[in-house]
Amino acid sequence: MPVTLNCDMGESFGLYQMGDDSGLMPLIDVANVACGFHASDPNHMHQTVLRAKAAGVRIGSHPGLPDLQGFGRREMRMTRDEVRNAIVYQTGALLGFMKPEGMELHHIKPHGSLYFMAMQQEAVAHGVCDAAEIFGVPLFGMTGTLHEEIYQARGIPFVAEFYADLEYNAEGKLILTRVHDAKDPAKMAERCVRAITEGKGTAEDGTLFPVRCETICVHSDTPNAIDIARAVKDAIAPWH
Repeated sequence: MPVTLNCDMGESFGLYQMGDDSGLMPLIDVANVACGFHASDPNHMHQTVLRAKAAGVRIGSHPGLPDLQGFGRREMRMTRDEVRNAIVYQTGALLGFMKPEGMELHHIKPHGSLYFMAMQQEAVAHGVCDAAEIFGVPLFGMTGTLHEEIYQARGIPFVAEFYADLEYNAEGKLILTRVHDAKDPAKMAERCVRAITEGKGTAEDGTLFPVRCETICVHSDTPNAIDIARAVKDAIAPWH
């Protein structure tokens, strides 16, 4: 299977702009589109769907926690049913904009703290699966976590994701920050190639950890996201 490049985007809200979606869209294969809880609104969802269609980019749902102020990066206590319903609600809204354009949902990828909660909390991971079963789509997630364990045990197609613009700790766990810093594009591209060819991720202290890489993520709110996306796209061309 070719390795794809995905991006979390469509995260502007009202007059507030987040990321250069128009600049990133031609560089990626898959757009994870924010659905209104952590970011975005009806107008931005519609605009992002239209941009993706024009660029031939597939669309996944990127549902988050109901936390606009914290951009979905503050953890909340939620039951399995609450997780499922929040994802169904947001994904259903996105599908309302996709259907008139003749586009089909490609996958679901929870955002921010919801993604992290599903890595560590069984009830949350099952809630994510409950929603994915309704829409019949794969889930993006991290290897070596409950994403891989529970999603696959539930029989839901699991797509192993590697991050081009986030740091990992020595245990191979993502380091979640409220605000993303700029990264060295060449160094990030090198890490992505190592993940593909050697099955090894690079921690912030330089140590290596086992990983699988079927899709690579760049965040639209990383300050130099376009430079990173270009460098990664060029570097992974042999496997793309």
